Amino acid sequence: MSTEALSVEDEARTVEQIREGRERIYAELSKTIIGQHEVIEQLLISLFAGGHCLITGAPGLAKTLLVRSVAQIFHLKFQRIQFTPDLMPADITGTEILEDSGDGHRKMTFVRGPIFANVVLADEINRTPPKTQAALLEAMQEHQVTAAGRRYPLEEPFFVLATQNPIEMEGTYPLPEAQLDRFMFNVLIDYLPPKDELAVVMQTTSQRAEPIEPLFSGDDILRFHHTVRRVPIAEEVGAYAVRLAASTRPDRDGTPDFINQWVSWGAGLRAAQTLVLGAKARALLSGNAHVRMEDIRALAHPTLRHRVLLSYKAEAEGVTIENVIDQLLQTVPTEMP
Repeated sequence: MSTEALSVEDEARTVEQIREGRERIYAELSKTIIGQHEVIEQLLISLFAGGHCLITGAPGLAKTLLVRSVAQIFHLKFQRIQFTPDLMPADITGTEILEDSGDGHRKMTFVRGPIFANVVLADEINRTPPKTQAALLEAMQEHQVTAAGRRYPLEEPFFVLATQNPIEMEGTYPLPEAQLDRFMFNVLIDYLPPKDELAVVMQTTSQRAEPIEPLFSGDDILRFHHTVRRVPIAEEVGAYAVRLAASTRPDRDGTPDFINQWVSWGAGLRAAQTLVLGAKARALLSGNAHVRMEDIRALAHPTLRHRVLLSYKAEAEGVTIENVIDQLLQTVPTEMP
């Protein structure tokens, strides 16, 4: 569908659909997911803004179940790729095979891999070597696959929702910085509070959960992407997002001293773009007509935690990336100096 031709009335209806859809989404997800409201919100923001999302957490925290449940809500073609050490790039993108054309001749035919879907779950993405991880780069950035010199466009909308285990765990390979940067958010999923954990145990050991009802089509999602980009943002709010991202870069004019000590590599331009686009989606989901400073601040952690590389000094002193972002939010002024 062409989203460029949306009328004012169509756009108003889309805004209302987004705002009403938030509660409906939570109601459907509650059939299988208990708690984790912040994780769900960040995942929805990335989908409504058209970005890919990385979900990090220990095994057994329902990362895969969450992604599968969200995909069911969005009535889109879903494919799951289980990343293992022996997975090859062609297992993701597809490969050419020699086929009999029926007239005595043979020809090469491209057989599409599981990347040709609307929602791709890259499960435990950091359990495969970098060569295979890199097979996703072109698809994530260009929404296409190149094989034997030919380009194959991916169907829109297209999302990669990846899960990964903490890199300290056995059998993991750190994702390259270039690939991490292509994920809009890195969402951390942690253990539930005891009350919610009890609710999960009681629910999963009794009757089967109700099936999740699809709420949105692919055309709906494309309209959401178009509408999110049209949410107004004041120049000073956008400038704050740029300052936040720029302040993570060491050895620059105006960089805070703690960044120079604890950070070896800062966030690039994509971080500021993510902050603004994500804040627009958050504003719509929250029922606001424009982006506020608090929308930018609320998304600083999922936006920056995978784009900022800590120094050896920070690791030696026990400083975490969360500590750095917290201090950054306290240091960078919301108003132009």
